[in-house]
Amino acid sequence: MEEETEMSVSRMNRVYYAARDGMAITLYAMLNDNEPEYSNKLISQKVLQEDGQCCSPFIVAARFGHNKVVKMLLDKFTLDIEQEGRVKFDGYIIEGASALWCAAGVGHLNVVKTLVKAGANVNHPTKTNSTPVRAACFDGRLDIVKYLTDHSANIHIANKHNNTCLMIAAYKGHLDIVSFLLENGADPNEQAQYGETALHFAAECGHCTIVKELLKHGSKMTKNAKNMSPLISAAERARADVVDCLIEHEDVSKEDMIEAYELLGASFANDKDHYCLQKAYTYLHKAMALRYSDPNNIIKKVPGEPIAAYENWREAETVQRLEIIKNNHNAIHMESLTIRERILGRQNPDVPQPVIYRGAVFADNARFDRCIDLWLHALNLRQMNNMSISKDLLRFAQVFSQMIHVGVELKFLQVLNVLEASVVELGRNKKKLIEPEPKEDSDQSISEEIESNITITLYILTILTKLMTLNEKGYDETDIKRAHHLVHKLCALQVTLKDGQTLLHLAVNADTPVDDFHTNDVCKFPCAATAKLLIQCGADVNAMDNERNTPLHVIVQYEKPISDFMTLHSIILDLVEAGAHMDTVNSQGKTPFDAATTGVAEIILRTQTKLSLKCMAAKAVKAYNLLYCGNVPRSLESFIELHGPGLNQG
Repeated sequence: MEEETEMSVSRMNRVYYAARDGMAITLYAMLNDNEPEYSNKLISQKVLQEDGQCCSPFIVAARFGHNKVVKMLLDKFTLDIEQEGRVKFDGYIIEGASALWCAAGVGHLNVVKTLVKAGANVNHPTKTNSTPVRAACFDGRLDIVKYLTDHSANIHIANKHNNTCLMIAAYKGHLDIVSFLLENGADPNEQAQYGETALHFAAECGHCTIVKELLKHGSKMTKNAKNMSPLISAAERARADVVDCLIEHEDVSKEDMIEAYELLGASFANDKDHYCLQKAYTYLHKAMALRYSDPNNIIKKVPGEPIAAYENWREAETVQRLEIIKNNHNAIHMESLTIRERILGRQNPDVPQPVIYRGAVFADNARFDRCIDLWLHALNLRQMNNMSISKDLLRFAQVFSQMIHVGVELKFLQVLNVLEASVVELGRNKKKLIEPEPKEDSDQSISEEIESNITITLYILTILTKLMTLNEKGYDETDIKRAHHLVHKLCALQVTLKDGQTLLHLAVNADTPVDDFHTNDVCKFPCAATAKLLIQCGADVNAMDNERNTPLHVIVQYEKPISDFMTLHSIILDLVEAGAHMDTVNSQGKTPFDAATTGVAEIILRTQTKLSLKCMAAKAVKAYNLLYCGNVPRSLESFIELHGPGLNQG
């Protein structure tokens, strides 16, 4: 039976790869040798690939443009032309893609024609409601778009984010398709889920000719959910030619012009891809001059409150003041960051990135104090707006490690602020897993994010303990109390990796992964100080991972018992003194003593062996498989469970 199954899998793979590689004759020979029913099953059977793609030989043949294979399969065999698969396009995983969607998305016109003639549904959507004609719009294939629309494809069907064919063509810069869609009745003022129109997408991507085409067909200057018009979207992305084009629009007031030029200049000063201080100053000056262009109607600037991260910078309010700072690079940078936050608002998700960029430039020049000020501000903005801060946290772990490694003073309070953000983020991650929101993100992506955040939080904890060790004089008692309070909150969250490891497991595990950009200069595991801090703050010393290993099971397998004896000894003692059970068994039935891989670990355990009568009784219950659920107090059931593998009995 096993051999038959293996042969079937082997044959299935041969059929799949023959279809993928366009080997029509070979494929036909393989299929024709079987019963028709078996052959039909083979060509429709999905094959899972290492990169996550999962589709049938029929779909993969269409995906790779093998028209002879597609024709042969349709002519000679019975299959579902609407069958769906999971494919990867332009880095995105597409669920529910039909053969026609795949052919249209990659630009195989002949295959598209074959499938349509065979009766394929020209409007067959993917799981996100993307149609074949939308896929062709994305790829820029006007010939396929025309062919599909000639055969009843609906260009007005939007995807699940209400993103239309016109929007995707405008975003990708396909002028010919934009023109075709507009001529065929596409609505230029249709709005996507967050209020963007095709004009927004064209403007922010810098497609000036498409912007003009859309305006010619009646596109309006509406604002999206971030309160940004296409003009402001272009200015925020430093698209000067688009700004110059849109500034002449009849709906643009003088105040709008000033705001656009200010934002454009500010963006040139802090955009890593379009950085140009000369252009930054030119547009800032242009905006200021416009404020004073009519002596009878001066439009005075209303600056916002000073922001500490921007050195409490106060914006220039006159042409003269702006001219004074013309050659002061730092002044232009701070002026620009202040302007961006005033115009876009603290709630705008586009505000933090240039702040992070400016901080990174400071870090590259060893101005760590300024870097941290800016990054903390960006971190607060992101977290305030419920944006993921996983990358921000890693950035901090890296720069903190670099500072400790090179001997630059790192403030305890700064690390505490980042730790607090980590605790808040992990709390939000856990809530998302328990109470999923109407989701953009899959459970898998949330799970991956929480895994990353747990590991990075461990780095932050380790950095915190390094500071406490390095500073012999100690820190302010209030700060120490705050640190312990935060770690208590962290332990109370009881977050774990997919394999069930807690922060304490990770702190005592030599296999815990460590980021290799500066972080590994400071964070090394097992770490006795980090383990001690977690234990002091309530980490469960008897928590089990998915293999029922407790932290004690993990540390006794440490392979450096001589060179790092103090770490091994300290962690075992701290765990045992905090109540770690010496007789807890893992899924292999091993106690920590049984799991120890070195004689040194065994000796340390022997010196700590203090089996209580309670433990002995629990071991006996498990060893003899006695019924205990419902026969002992509920509080004892979990205790007995520690002392032997298997499910609760009752």
